[in-house]
Amino acid sequence: MRPTALITGASRGVGAAIARALAPTHDLVLGGRDRATLDAICAELPAARPWVVELAELTPADVAGIDRLDLLVHSAGIAKLGRLADAPAEMWRRTMEVNVIAVAELTRLLLPALRAARGHVVLINSGAGQRANPNWGAYAASKFALRAYGDVLREEEHAHGVRVTSIFPGRIDTDMQRDVRAQEQGPYEPGKYLDAESVARAVLAAVTATPDAHVTEITVRPAAGPTR
Repeated sequence: MRPTALITGASRGVGAAIARALAPTHDLVLGGRDRATLDAICAELPAARPWVVELAELTPADVAGIDRLDLLVHSAGIAKLGRLADAPAEMWRRTMEVNVIAVAELTRLLLPALRAARGHVVLINSGAGQRANPNWGAYAASKFALRAYGDVLREEEHAHGVRVTSIFPGRIDTDMQRDVRAQEQGPYEPGKYLDAESVARAVLAAVTATPDAHVTEITVRPAAGPTR
């Protein structure tokens, strides 16, 4: 029986790249909000099925029937920039809700299935989860929190055989990065960014490690671009 992977944010960008990388070896549950986009990628990957969900409004019913899960990849996230003096509470709440709280709740609901499979949780973090910069306050805070969450989850679930990997990529050539650069009012320079496929390969490296090796963190930076 092939292992099963659930990937959030799978309709585009890094999530879609991870889905394509895992498709030869895994049955896939692809999470996202847009049914049409998910259906399109599932048509491309016959071993995939769509999971239409609003992560910020997750309920136990959304994961009903998932009794065993080998891999959970958290790739969904948002990035809203602004100076601390101009960042309203709603921006902080929404950022934390999507980037941290939804991750924690989905993982909590799926822990029985992950424990049953002695599975693996992969958190797509960010360089902003290692170093905070001006105008990135809410986003960096959410990613530092996500890093702490991963560290605690790793220690708490070790006895159940669940592995946890945090991946810290630099800037990636995605639609999300286009939005970030628009917020920064700067040029979009894809040649200076990582390919989404490069992040997917980092995920593969973590989940295909030999049984004696627990890959806890991977940092990936663009060879030609900024380090943050």
